[in-house]
Amino acid sequence: MPSRITTARPPEPILHADLDAFYASVEAQKDPSLAGKPVVVGGTENRGVVASASYEARALGVTSAMPAVRARRLAPQAVFLPPDFEAYRAYSNRFREILLSFTPLVEPLALDEAFLDVGGATRLFGEPAGVARGIRAAVREELGFSCSVGVAPNKFLAKLASARAKPDGLIVVPADGIQAFLDPLPVGALWGAGEKTVDVLHRLGIRTVAELSAVPASVLGRVLGEAQSRHLSALSRGQDDRGVVPYEAPKSVSHEETFDRDLDDDSEILRELLDLSRRVGARLREDGYESRTVVLKVRMANFTTLTRSRTLPAPTDLASDLYHVVSELYRALPGARRRVRLLGVQAAGLQQAGSRQLAMLASGKWGDVERAMDRVERRFGRGAALPATLLGRSERHGPSRPRGKLPKVTSQPAAETAPNDRKRLESQGQDPS
Repeated sequence: MPSRITTARPPEPILHADLDAFYASVEAQKDPSLAGKPVVVGGTENRGVVASASYEARALGVTSAMPAVRARRLAPQAVFLPPDFEAYRAYSNRFREILLSFTPLVEPLALDEAFLDVGGATRLFGEPAGVARGIRAAVREELGFSCSVGVAPNKFLAKLASARAKPDGLIVVPADGIQAFLDPLPVGALWGAGEKTVDVLHRLGIRTVAELSAVPASVLGRVLGEAQSRHLSALSRGQDDRGVVPYEAPKSVSHEETFDRDLDDDSEILRELLDLSRRVGARLREDGYESRTVVLKVRMANFTTLTRSRTLPAPTDLASDLYHVVSELYRALPGARRRVRLLGVQAAGLQQAGSRQLAMLASGKWGDVERAMDRVERRFGRGAALPATLLGRSERHGPSRPRGKLPKVTSQPAAETAPNDRKRLESQGQDPS
């Protein structure tokens, strides 16, 4: 039952809800024997990185984005699992449905987090803190794991509060207690205060938010520049006038892979590009988008990263079109006998599928073939239907069979393509919750 019913807009109407150790929590739901164990998602290959770690694994020193070799050294007893993004997206959709049951003003940030504006929901659900408790209870009951929530006057403060509530907590920042909450925090807690900025501030003797807020923006501007000084000064006082945006269409869809060994055979590299193109094309069709711009990403063995892009004459959601472009972009790269560490394919310039004119539709039946393969893979798992060129790669990219029953996937576009307001490598699927 709501703790208080009111019709006035509350002074702390913004919530930030963040699922705890999301990927690892989903794996524990799929396989209950993993509950309470150190679980690491990602890093299953020597050159991979950790995407997510359970809190038991974090207690051993494992963090997201950590190289797999180091994670195994720190936690040899941990259970290392490959990511299962189909399951994560399914649970994310259910999470979003829970949030939407409280307010239509939900702004997804990633698969596992979102902002909510509950200022208009108080008549039904009571004060924002009560809404937060209801969300946490619903997540626990329906998804089986915990959620941390921050409640505050604005998005910046709500996100800081949820981060400090982890794991499995709730923090309310009252409108009359903003400075009491902010002042003790390190300056690195402010959005936009990266390592270099923090180093500069430390050299000036500024280590806490309280010390930063006491410095005039004009003085800061001489060191950090006018724009950044204004930005950090505003945040140090808890000022953030951004509203909750219920939904923003994704700007791109991408897949990339870091290989266990460097690839130096062009035919093998092209096969990998074909597989990545298939995965991107399937996502485009699943989410109902077509792409006008195709981007190739290549990271060499010496960590030099090259990107090339091309805009198409007509939008597409077909892997065959994507592969045609990225294969040509790859062949046009300078040098010979390349040693490739990572490959990525991105579809950008997205628009809703079916928005182009009929006269521009591509001829031929290849689209029917790819959509038939989509249906086979939805029923039997990824990799159940493959082009002949990719046969023999099933030891690495075979059918992705769930270990347990998965929830139904809704047709809502994936949240990981929403705006990203936190410091993480979204393209690598990392989970810093």
